[in-house]
Order: sequence, then C-alpha cells, then structure tokens
Amino acid sequence: MSDEAIDNPGLRIGTAPDSWGVWHADDPVQVPWERFLDEVVEAGYEWIELGPYGYLPTDPHRLEDELGKRGLKLSAGTVFTGFHKGEEQWQRAWDQALAVAGLASKLGAEHLVVIPDLWRSDVTGENLEPRTLTDEQWTKLAAGHDRLGKALLEEFGMKQQFHSHADSHVGTTREVLRFLDETDPRYTNLCLDTGHFAYYGGDNVKLIEDRPERIGYLHLKQVDPTLLFDVLKNDTSFVDAVADGIMIEPPNGIPELGPVIEAVAKIDPDIFAIVEQDMYGCDVDRPFPIAKRTREHIFGCTHLARIS
Repeated sequence: MSDEAIDNPGLRIGTAPDSWGVWHADDPVQVPWERFLDEVVEAGYEWIELGPYGYLPTDPHRLEDELGKRGLKLSAGTVFTGFHKGEEQWQRAWDQALAVAGLASKLGAEHLVVIPDLWRSDVTGENLEPRTLTDEQWTKLAAGHDRLGKALLEEFGMKQQFHSHADSHVGTTREVLRFLDETDPRYTNLCLDTGHFAYYGGDNVKLIEDRPERIGYLHLKQVDPTLLFDVLKNDTSFVDAVADGIMIEPPNGIPELGPVIEAVAKIDPDIFAIVEQDMYGCDVDRPFPIAKRTREHIFGCTHLARIS
C-alpha cells in the first residue's frame, strides 16, 4: 500500500476512452485522441486507460510526452481473448499482450484488463456461437487465463484483471463465480465492471464482500434499470442496447457507486476505479460534460475517492 493511500484511504478515480465513445483504434465518428486527452484534464481526472490499442500513440516516448505535458498517468491497457475456443487462441492473446502490455508497462501501468470474446457481435449484433460454454470449454477458458496471467507477471510484472461482459459467456453471477472458482487468484482476478455485472442482475457489493480477495480493479458504470428489462425481454444485442442508452449517466442508474467504492476501499485503497460509460457512436460534444458531472457526482457521494 502506498503512503498516499494510507494518508487518503479513498480509491483512485480515473476515466477511459470508452467514456468518450471510443471503441476502435481508428474510427471517424470517434473523438480525436488529442481532444480526448485535453478534455480528460479539463474534466478533472489524472488517471486514464490506454483504450483500444492504436487509438493513443503507440510509441512509448511520444505517449509519455503527451501524457506528461497534461499531467496524466496510465493505469491499464486492454486485450481481448477467446481461450474457450482452443489452444490456437494463445498466440492471438499473447501477440496482443506483447503490444499492449509492452507499451503500458513502459509508462508504469501495472494492470491488463482482459475482455473475453462475445458470443454475439458487438459490431453487427449477430450471433456468433452458442451463449453458454460446455464443461470442456470452461476448462480451456480458465486454463488460458491462468497461463496468460502467469506470463504477464513474469514478463511485464503486470496483473491480469478479467472483465465479465454483456453478451459474453461470463456475465451472470453464477458464471462469474464459476470463473473465479476455476481460476488461480495468483494469476487471474476481476476487473469488476459495475454496469456489466448489474446488466444480468448481479449485486456488486455482495460480490465484493463475498470474494474480496478476487477484486483487483474496478470499472465504474451504471445501467438504466428501466431500459434493461426491455433489452433482456427483447433479446437486444449489447451494441444496439448501447445505442439505445443502456449505460446511463450517474446517478440515474444502478448500482449506486458510493457503496461500491466504499466496499472496495476496505479491501485495498490502491485499487483503481476507472469511470466508463459505453457511448460508442455518440456526438463528439456529448462525452465531456457527462465525464465532468460524473466525477463531481462520485466525489459528492463518498469521501473514499481521490484523484491521484
């Protein structure tokens, strides 16, 4: 635990390109990366995630300069995996890790957020594979993540934080608990995304209290509980649900962020809490005021939050 965390036991609150509608490395509808960095500072944050690899500069010296002149720091990068599909998925995952962890670790980031492949496309909304895994696929999934987590620690000194996700095979409470039961806490823990966990009815605070040793990282997000029932009833794809506004500006959704932050701060105040609000496809002028209001809301609903 850092000296700063001892003096201020609140979690470090950051943000990410996702809160600016960024899902892809290069997409003309997205906010340009320079504007994203400038608005992050203006909104009052110091910590950010890398976002999709290639959105921010990939040269470590240039990225260090761009962040440094704005007083920004990097908490994590992100990769995507499909270990349940078979052994051939290892090389795909490791190639991403070499690029993303290689860059992020040079800028001091100690976490790699790992998102599993979705069974339904986040581009077209079409079904790609069955919604549930066989026992054999669960075994492959767990083994692949433990192998990746071990390699990340040994090669980069980085910790793997697994991100359960809507339209993925690990989303419900039972699925998340099974994933934790079948993986090794030395190598695989959770990036608990509060919105995605609530998407399938998960109780974030209960999970934190029941499995405190497995919470390694937080994504702060709220889901619209009224719209959610329509999404689930009508089997709406996640990409279409996002377009409809399923992830909503706090404090208008669930879960309440204050109790989540306070529950995690009891575990370890060095855990990051990164604000996200899935808004892909939004107008470029929309994210900034939401990001600013969200930070103000978080600091108004709990004393266990800090900027740096």
